[in-house]
This record gives sequence, structure tokens and C-alpha cells, in this order.
Amino acid sequence: MTTPETPHADPHAGPHAVEKTDAEWLAELGPERYAVLRKAGTERAWSGELLDESRAGLYSCAACGAELFKSGTKFDSGCGWPSFYDSVNPDAVELLEDTSLGVVRTEVRCAACGSHLGHVFDDGFGTPTGLRYCMNSLSLGFAPEA
Repeated sequence: MTTPETPHADPHAGPHAVEKTDAEWLAELGPERYAVLRKAGTERAWSGELLDESRAGLYSCAACGAELFKSGTKFDSGCGWPSFYDSVNPDAVELLEDTSLGVVRTEVRCAACGSHLGHVFDDGFGTPTGLRYCMNSLSLGFAPEA
């Protein structure tokens, strides 16, 4: 896989710039976002409100507001989740090995708060990086350009 080097670290290890208790995260995010962002859940394909978002703007972490992706890197991968070929900068996300489904995948987490965003794959054919950051809409906020 041609993703950036994946660190071999405990996915729940800190410290992160934003630290809260599980109770604080749940109260702030609500059960649906909490399940995805803090418990590494996945929203149903084709159900996310940001899937078809096409305006220019910035995508951020729905948990802490950290900037993650620019709209110019979003593309239609046909996978059912918002897809991007690069993050705003290499330090915006953490890449972690994920073997939870019996196969090796690369999980993407917000570097600022450790929240689960989705996974990155090396099947972003035709993109400048060859990558497909497959993100949950529930993990993202969106601010359109003014």
C-alpha cells in the first residue's frame, strides 16, 4: 500500500491536544456521532449528508473542529462515503493499523483529538496521490467558503 508510513502505536493512546472523558464526548456529540467518532463505528453507505456536498469549503473534525480536508481534494469514488485524496497537511490525521475485520486496513483518526474518521485505501485511481480517504459524514463538519 502506498499510504504514508503507518505508526505502530496504541490507537487509544494519547496525549492529544483535545482530551475529554467518554461521558463528556457522549454529551457533546450525541449517541450517533459518538458511536462513529469515539467507538470507531461506521455509518451506512450512501446515507451521509456530506456525500454529495459539492461546494467549495473546508471539512473539519466533527468532534474537535480541527481542519482535515479541503473540498478541492474531494472526489466521487462511488463507495458511498465522502472520499478525499489528501488531508490538509500530513499532521492533520493519524494513520493506524486496523485488523478488526480480519484484514489489514489503515484507520484514519483526527490527530488533534484521536477521533475515528474512516479508513484510507490505495485505490484512489486517477487522483494525484493514488489514495482514497473514505470518511464517515458523521465524523466531519463542513464550512463553505464565504
